Amino acid sequence: MILDLFFKFYVHAQLFLRRRDGASAIEYVIIVAIVALVIVGIGTGLGDKIKGIFEQVSDALPATT
Repeated sequence: MILDLFFKFYVHAQLFLRRRDGASAIEYVIIVAIVALVIVGIGTGLGDKIKGIFEQVSDALPATT
């Protein structure tokens, strides 16, 4: 009985490792992760520049009472 269970586990593991269905899905996930990292990397430096521009505009506006 235990040998039958191990054999079934072995067969299912071999079938799982030989499947290629999810290969394209994994590739898409990797591409999305890389794009997200690039956006975060650019956004960090860009955010400081945009903040500086808004501060310059805010400082140039006349103060209201």
